[in-house]
This record gives sequence, structure tokens and C-alpha cells, in this order.
Amino acid sequence: MNDIRYGLLLPGGVAQLERGGAARSLAELAVTAEGMGFDSVWLGDSLSRARIEPLTILAAAAALTERITLGTAALMPAYRHPVQAAATLASLDQLASGRLILGVGAGFPELSRAEFDLVGVDYRTRFSQLDDTVDLWRRLWSENTDPFHGKVLHYDWLPDVPQPHRPGGPPIWATGITPAALARTGRRYDGWLPYPPDVDTYVDGLTAVRAAATAAGRAESSITPALFATVYLSDDPGEGRAALDRYAQATYRMPVETVETIQVLMTGTTEHVAAQLDRYIAAGAEHILLRIAALDPSEFAGQLALMKPLLRPLTISR
Repeated sequence: MNDIRYGLLLPGGVAQLERGGAARSLAELAVTAEGMGFDSVWLGDSLSRARIEPLTILAAAAALTERITLGTAALMPAYRHPVQAAATLASLDQLASGRLILGVGAGFPELSRAEFDLVGVDYRTRFSQLDDTVDLWRRLWSENTDPFHGKVLHYDWLPDVPQPHRPGGPPIWATGITPAALARTGRRYDGWLPYPPDVDTYVDGLTAVRAAATAAGRAESSITPALFATVYLSDDPGEGRAALDRYAQATYRMPVETVETIQVLMTGTTEHVAAQLDRYIAAGAEHILLRIAALDPSEFAGQLALMKPLLRPLTISR
């Protein structure tokens, strides 16, 4: 029996911040989400699509909240020195008393190439860079400072770093959905956080993740299946569609018709969106991360107020 959990993506994109958002308000929004009954709050990470720095805001949110899980969706480890990041994340996990989850990624295909060039990481080896970094973090969080030699990262000397609150460090979730990414998720990650626009794709992906886990000698239950869904609640289909398009254009500089072929976008009444989410829950999703497709702070607040009925106390027998 598994309880379904619900998360909220905090509006940390430049599109929202330029319309009156502020860093402190994001940390305070985590308190609001906790009071509403959300199980988690999340922030994304990017250099080219300017977003507020997620770990800073999550640290502030950790100090202001008591129960809610704090997550990255998704952190780009390549943009930070691996050893320094291990120390920063361990410190954040201490501050949050073990309430941290790290969703990690290797960038958006091709669109992230310039970001990797900026930080001096070879875009062609981004997946090896990601896996090496995660392996290094877990080693350092186990107080192992032996020399490390991965596929792309090589250190003959490593320092001690602060230890996380949670022994071994926070859970680390992968975000990819290519066959190679699914296999890597099953072999070495603690969760899967994709955003496929088709439920059947989600089913196939989760099946592949679990098969890879079994082949690696891991239990299927060691990997949390999650979903990243962008939503806009409206009784007017035209209004909802227009809101999704405004958000897609501001966030990705792409029309909704393009983005919806890549990511799951939902609009409609609360009942309609709940039914769409239920399809993914029936397919295996256990942690639903909701991103509100609103740019203006007042519009976001209005949408958030409508979200309460989506946070249903569901328990699913798997």
C-alpha cells in the first residue's frame, strides 16, 4: 500500500520573477504549501533560462518549514564543482533535518549545450558527468575519501565534507526517459521524475526502469515513481489553452503545440485534471509534482487556491 504524495513547483523562473515575484516570497510560499497539505515543494535549475538559484531558496524554506519535503526539479550538477556541491547539499540536508530530495538532470537536448560550454563541461559526456558526480557524492556522504576515478571525473585526493542528516545522503531521482536514461535510473537512482505527455509512454518507461533495477539486483520498491505535470485549472477550455501557451512561450520560447509533444500539460476543471492525474497514478506514479502554468503572481495565487481538491488522500495497492 502506497500513499500518493503531491508536490508544488515554486515559481522561480525569470518570467514569474519579472512580474513581481521575489526570492523571499518563494521561501514563504513553501510555508503556504505546507499549510495547504502539499507533501513537497520544488525548484528548477538553469543558466540560459534564467531561474533563481534553487539551493539558496530551499535553504531559506528549510528554516521556515517543519514537515514539507524540499526538492530540486531538476538540479544540474554539472554547473557546480562536484566536491563543493557535495558539501553544500549535505549542509542543506542538515538544515532540512533530512527532508531533501535531489532530482537531477543532464540538460535539455541541445538547448543546454551553451550552458555546458559556459561551465567548461563537455556536452558530449554530460550523462557520464552526471553519474560520476552522483557516485562521488554518495562516496563523500559515506565518509569515504579514497581516490575517485570515474568515466570523466578523476580525483587522487578528496577532502572530508559535512555529512548529511540522512545517513548516506538524500534520495537522488533521475529525470530522463530515453532508453539509456531509463536503464541508468533503474541501476543507480532512487526515484524517477519524468514528464511524458502520454500515459502509455509512462507505463513503458516505468516497466523499463523496474526491469533494469531487477537486473542490477535492486528491489523495484527502491525507486520512487513520480510525475512532473504542468497544470492550469479553468472551466473555460479556451482560457486554459491560452494560459498554457503563454507559459510555454515565456518559459521555453516555444508554442504550446510544440511543448505538449514533450511534456505533459493539463488544463480543464479540477475534476478533469484530477481524472488525468489519476491515469498516471494508475500507471504507477506515487509522487505528483504540480507546476502551475501562471506567470503573474496574482494569477499564480488564484490557481494555487484552486489546487486544494487535487491533494486527495489516495492510497494505492501496488
